[in-house]
Amino acid sequence: MTQAANSSLTPRDARPREQVVMFSIAEYSFVISASSVQEIRSTDSLGGNVVDLDRPVLRKVRHIVERDARSYYVVSGYEHFHLPLSRPTSVLILRDVPVAVLVDRIEEMAEMRVLLGLPRSFRGEERVWYRGLTVLGRKVLPVADPRGFLTVDELRRLEEENPGLLQTGGHAVRASRYERERV
Repeated sequence: MTQAANSSLTPRDARPREQVVMFSIAEYSFVISASSVQEIRSTDSLGGNVVDLDRPVLRKVRHIVERDARSYYVVSGYEHFHLPLSRPTSVLILRDVPVAVLVDRIEEMAEMRVLLGLPRSFRGEERVWYRGLTVLGRKVLPVADPRGFLTVDELRRLEEENPGLLQTGGHAVRASRYERERV
């Protein structure tokens, strides 16, 4: 290979890469870092214990699922992103946050090579929901921030209205680390 050909490949190969999960809700596609996802399950094979919240304080959270001695607030993806009603078939159980997200389907695993900042036209809640935008194939896709599904304030409200539901030892540590990272 010539020096010119080799140098043209270097910048492309030098870009950071991140494994991502592409998922969809209604007809909209999103990506999330694969390292922030602990497990992907079918809603039919979720297993564990699903508990209805006695006092739902957020429209997007009506259940808690307990799996492997840990509890997760189940966030409705379509409610969270304010999308049309959909029929979720998969659950993304997130790592380092007490959140499981209902999504319609998993599209693919991919490699993200670029993360672009959000345009200034993103002014509201979406600034918390997304880390940025990326391009996969010929699509520009929002990159979900795992900590954006439930903010520190939303977590506090849920825990105040439903005391003791996430009181396992692992979650006390996880919740305090989650708060430090969001501040």
